Amino acid sequence: MHYDILFRRATVIDGTGGAAFTADVAIRGERIAAVDETGTLDAARADSVIDAEGLCLTPGFIDVHTHDDTNVIRAPAMLPKLSQGVTTVVVGNCGISASPVTLAGEVPDPMNLLGRAEDFRYPTFEAYAEAVDAARPAVNVAALIGHTSLRSQVMDDFARPAGPAEIAAMREALREALDAGALGLSTGLAYRNAFHAPAAEIEALVAEVGAAGGVYTTHLRDEFAGLPEAMDEAFATARHGRAPLVISHLKCAGAGNWGGAPRALGKLETAARDQRVHCDCYPYTAGSSTLDLGQVTDEIAIFITWSDPHPDQAQRWLSDIAEAWGVSLLDAARRMQPAGAVYHNMSEDDMRRVLAHPLAMIGSDGLPNDPHPHPRLWGAFPRVLAHYSRDLELLPLTEAVRKMTGLSAAQFGLVDRGVIREGAYADLTLFDLATLEDVADYARPIAAARGIALVMVNGAIGYRDGQATDARGGRLLRRRTRLSATPISTPTTEMHS
Repeated sequence: MHYDILFRRATVIDGTGGAAFTADVAIRGERIAAVDETGTLDAARADSVIDAEGLCLTPGFIDVHTHDDTNVIRAPAMLPKLSQGVTTVVVGNCGISASPVTLAGEVPDPMNLLGRAEDFRYPTFEAYAEAVDAARPAVNVAALIGHTSLRSQVMDDFARPAGPAEIAAMREALREALDAGALGLSTGLAYRNAFHAPAAEIEALVAEVGAAGGVYTTHLRDEFAGLPEAMDEAFATARHGRAPLVISHLKCAGAGNWGGAPRALGKLETAARDQRVHCDCYPYTAGSSTLDLGQVTDEIAIFITWSDPHPDQAQRWLSDIAEAWGVSLLDAARRMQPAGAVYHNMSEDDMRRVLAHPLAMIGSDGLPNDPHPHPRLWGAFPRVLAHYSRDLELLPLTEAVRKMTGLSAAQFGLVDRGVIREGAYADLTLFDLATLEDVADYARPIAAARGIALVMVNGAIGYRDGQATDARGGRLLRRRTRLSATPISTPTTEMHS
């Protein structure tokens, strides 16, 4: 038999949570043609033979929580993701998406995380999909539709509930996008431009998601003291719409809420008995977003990453800025807006509990347009594998890989992705576990991980030995399967809180 590419003697971690095994893996075109443990492929030939002995071969990582919406078009090399083994990004999270959007004026917060007004030029999801495919990104792109983005098309005042006609217009736009292959709907109810949307407004939209067989993801209305009630709202909304639910970046934010992970995970487990619910998380104890006055407190450290009115104050602690100006933290923050910030507002123990939970997937939540981004943009996936799995033994390597591959593909309806088996797409990551390391940190956040030997997207090698290649094999992935809201079994690990 003759193949395009043949991996020899790889340690295969197949994305299902099952035990690792040694095998030859053959690629023909954009698919995996054979996975052989028995020596059947010993005599096989290939245009390219890769000696993978001693290296881990896994499905390409699926970053379920990104804000790469416009970057996959403007910067299609996608090096921050490709260099850490990511082969698919899910965009449109936290209620903000690049489509269906046309803006006449300034970009509403937090849509400004995705770019400037000129970057929002996709009035329909189909227009966005065509732009992605034309850009030929190095990674696959699957897209959610953002609730705040829908609001921006029908409302001139966000500080109120949408009216019946506005909800009807949002439903129509959402339905059109779902019919064209969007994954589902996301909300960012903690942000001021979505906070005034009542449950009824969200329920009407999620009903469209459930009818189409899509997924509902939510940045909860409250990740601080009101977390339990916000989780209950999300569960009820998803049940009403008969849609599977993913809680975005589940966390117990704010020093007064540290230690709350067991309760939050207990609520997640209870809900999972009756409906299909999961969460995603990133392996850091700091979050990052636009500078939000509601999160300004002296209980945590806040680092300013950018500021439109005071760019000279970027990359400084908010407390130092306030002291230099002789004003309160809140007044300093108000003067800095619009701005970006990193909030050191979580406990390590809480984060580890969420990270290790069987219902949790991995998402970077990286902000590629931030000039001084949170290190999760470049390092989230190697950090899980190297620091938390290999070094701290928080979770087995096979389970860590499942959380960023097979589990993610199943929850977002990405058919033939996230697993190594014959017939699946050849999205693959080859790495040296012994040398794998996330290099990016808060001081130097733009740095490629070490130990990623090769990344393949749809059969094309896009990254090898620390360098991007000329092959960009990504594409827009349209939803082709209907997701059920019915609970499904969680393999490999007994749920615990």
